[in-house]
Amino acid sequence: MSSTPAPGPQPARTAPEADRPRPKPRLVFDDPLDQQSSDDTDRGWGERPPAGGSAADLARFLDEKPPHHV
Repeated sequence: MSSTPAPGPQPARTAPEADRPRPKPRLVFDDPLDQQSSDDTDRGWGERPPAGGSAADLARFLDEKPPHHV
């Protein structure tokens, strides 16, 4: 056993990125109504992209069937 004391907790090293200040968030003054929202598209309303075939029709029918028709 050695007579030297055990080293205490070492200070945490900081990464070079931690020394730089974070950039402040930009303020955007654009008109939000100029941008298209997801509700403006068919996909936003739950519509599927057009697909052909009876399997796709059956899948759509089963997905859109009201609960009282189960």
